[in-house]
Amino acid sequence: MKEKNVIRAGRLQYVQTMADLADTLGKKLVTVRNQKPYAAEGHPAPISSPNARAQLWDAEQTRAYYAGQPVPELPRVDDEEDLLDRHEAAELLGVAPVSWNTYKRDPNLAAGVVLVPAGPKGTEHWPRRLVLGYKNSRPGKAAGGGRPAGSGDMIPRDEILPRIAELLDADPAVTVESVAYTLGVAKFPTAQSGLVTLRGRRIADLVEEQPGLDPKDAAIRLGYPTGTHRGAIAAAERELSVRSDKPYLQRTADFLAAAGIAQQALVEMRRPDAEHVAAAVLLEAGQPAAALVWDSRYGWRTSTSRRHPIGKATTTPPEGEGIRYLGSGLRPEPEELLEALRDGRKGTKRPHTAP
Repeated sequence: MKEKNVIRAGRLQYVQTMADLADTLGKKLVTVRNQKPYAAEGHPAPISSPNARAQLWDAEQTRAYYAGQPVPELPRVDDEEDLLDRHEAAELLGVAPVSWNTYKRDPNLAAGVVLVPAGPKGTEHWPRRLVLGYKNSRPGKAAGGGRPAGSGDMIPRDEILPRIAELLDADPAVTVESVAYTLGVAKFPTAQSGLVTLRGRRIADLVEEQPGLDPKDAAIRLGYPTGTHRGAIAAAERELSVRSDKPYLQRTADFLAAAGIAQQALVEMRRPDAEHVAAAVLLEAGQPAAALVWDSRYGWRTSTSRRHPIGKATTTPPEGEGIRYLGSGLRPEPEELLEALRDGRKGTKRPHTAP
């Protein structure tokens, strides 16, 4: 039986990153990356996918290898509690990894994601049982049967994009009418908006994978009809803009967590409207605010709500009791933001407007 690149059930505690491997060998991480001892013949194979960004090993196997002892075999039989990364999950579904980026938003998959190693820099994994459950719940072509006139969408909102993604996988030229009929959703805006969003994300994925690729060429390679290019490319440009903001926001969130005032978490990007993005960092109890919110239009501000820190979409910047706009410009350094948060005299009642 072919050995698979998965984290076998019950072996999460033995997962070893490259940094862990370097510590075990008593070497610097950069040295291990340059020398690549893990590429030597006979070295235990990674338990991560060949295309994974972060390589992982089983610590019991590497410990035995470097001690000159027989390397223990890992279980070869699939288990429902095996942990799969995005490549493995996509393979199980029979789709491309880029499609999994949409499918993983399914409520059950989103709730069951496991970060390996734990923390915001970990790689997302999902138990095999959740991936199989999602696979078995995917509707066939005749699942929808159309949407009765005057009725709402016939599937939950958080399942719409994953379902549309399946149709787009099967046919890159799928039409708004076909999506609406198959899934039982409205043509406008549900089916039309979903197709534009997904095509935009996939164009953005391809452009990121192949720097220098023109978005229009990416749309052609993906097989999207010419009539869909304008909207999809505009969506891709917005998506790429969102992704360019995320590293700064995650770095800031990590800094605040290290300072002991914020919860350690992955930053989630939200869209107050079609053109802008926002993100929230929840603060620990006893801090000057419940949360910090970053908006691409206004920069950082405090929020009085932990449950809904970003608030409802409005055309005007939030103002009022407990709201202070912090830092200079839209992207102040984390140190400046922390200082402004702690000093109640700093900050303004009105925002820094995006240029």
